This record gives sequence, structure tokens and C-alpha cells, in this order.
Amino acid sequence: MFPTPAQAPSFAAAELPATVPSADYQTCPVTDIVRILGDKWTLLVIALLARRPYHYNELHRSIEDISRRMLTRTLRSLEADGLVDRTAYPTVPPTVRYSLTLLGETLLDPLSAIAGWAVDHAGDIAAARLAHTGTTAR
Repeated sequence: MFPTPAQAPSFAAAELPATVPSADYQTCPVTDIVRILGDKWTLLVIALLARRPYHYNELHRSIEDISRRMLTRTLRSLEADGLVDRTAYPTVPPTVRYSLTLLGETLLDPLSAIAGWAVDHAGDIAAARLAHTGTTAR
């Protein structure tokens, strides 16, 4: 059983065994959300839906280089995780609108903190990469 958010230790203070069992790592809720957020288009889709609801075609036009298949896959995954709501309207042709759920909205503050950290430390990371590999490219 996983702790509630109020019971969860800070990330750095979390107790870990000397050897972390693979099964524990795979079922960890932190690992799960990092895996979800690590998908190529997920953060951008969440960022756009944080501003307002989008119709499918409008969302597709808003993200350069995403295929319809990948956008559909990303939206379905976020919907299955309870982060995005899909509302279909009985029109011809069918109209579909996507928005963040209340659960999805609770993710915005933690993502904003990570985004702020990334912006604040982008130069430090680029300098470290340059020192390590001779290039700032990933």
C-alpha cells in the first residue's frame, strides 16, 4: 500500500532498500507518472489543455509535427489515466472536445515547479554537458 500525499516523504528523504526490487520500482506511482510525462508529446498537450479546452483538429493544428495517430494515442493515454476528458458532440461530422480533468489540473502546480527549475538551470545543464561531452546537444 502506498502512502497518502500527506504521509509521503520528500523525494530526497524517501527510504530505499540497499537493492531496489524491480517489481517495486515498476509499480511505484512516481515511476508511473514520470513514465507518462516522459512521452514525447504529453507535456505539450497538457500545457495547451491547461489554457483552455480544444477541439481535436484545433489541437492538432496547434502542435507542429505531431501526426494524427500520435495525437490520438497521447490523448487516449491521458484520458485512460484520468488526466484528460473527452467530450463527443453528436454533430455531422462528429465534434470532439478535450480538456483537463480536475485530476489533470492538480498536476499543473508540480509541472510548473519543474518547468521553473528547468528554465532556471538550463544554462547550468548546458555548461555541464559541454564540459562532459564537448557539446550542449542531447
